[in-house]
Amino acid sequence: MGTRRRLYTTGDIADRLGVSRQRAYVLANRHGFPEPFDDLPGGSVWLVEDVEAWIRANRETRAQDPGER
Repeated sequence: MGTRRRLYTTGDIADRLGVSRQRAYVLANRHGFPEPFDDLPGGSVWLVEDVEAWIRANRETRAQDPGER
């Protein structure tokens, strides 16, 4: 059996950052945001570790790690 990967949807990214889904969609389409892990019929998904690394590099002052809340 393969390795299980933790994935974020656009809704998960929105929740994580405390923004709307529309804003998360805009961020996800910006240059520098991680490439999606996969594009599914319901939308794109990203590896959690890629998104968290992007948050640490770009938005740390605005979005605290969920484990630190």
